[in-house]
Amino acid sequence: MGFLDTLLGRTKPVQPKLDDLFALPSAAVTLDAGAGFKPTGSGSVCFRPVEGRSFADVQKDVQDLLNASSGKDGGLPVEVTKDDYGFTWLVSSHMSDELEALVTDLHAVNSSLVDNGFGPQLLCTLVAFRDDSERRLGLIYLYKRGAFYPFAPLSGERRDNALELQVKGVIGDDLKWEQDLSRWFPVWGAPGL
Repeated sequence: MGFLDTLLGRTKPVQPKLDDLFALPSAAVTLDAGAGFKPTGSGSVCFRPVEGRSFADVQKDVQDLLNASSGKDGGLPVEVTKDDYGFTWLVSSHMSDELEALVTDLHAVNSSLVDNGFGPQLLCTLVAFRDDSERRLGLIYLYKRGAFYPFAPLSGERRDNALELQVKGVIGDDLKWEQDLSRWFPVWGAPGL
């Protein structure tokens, strides 16, 4: 970034580091010990679909790869859903104690889209957790920000902001957090959460 960019307030976009997703298993251990939240085995990647055969081919290849992978270890088939805003969610499910395999699947989806030129279409990756009181929690990786944030939905499209801040404090430096709280977007109705 040059002097003129600094003077005019222009900034370079944060480059995502998809390998940051591999920090989730360690963060999950800390989250369980500190707040009692355990992985559900469900995770998803949200992206904006693109018209055209090449994108459809990449999406199908990723889905086929993950279905083949989950078939070997008894996992559930990968689902593709669309939300009310037109975004596509690719949902991968594993046993709750297979967080490493889930993260590997989610990383593969993100990497495949990036490697095929569709990185700008990626929005976020979500991994779901629950506690003994059945409270829901998602740890969300914002692709364009290269950072995580917690999302704790309540009924009636409300969220538990205190729990979200508690989770950030419990996990601490195990994950790279989004510092701008206004970017902790709610993902109402996210599949798997």
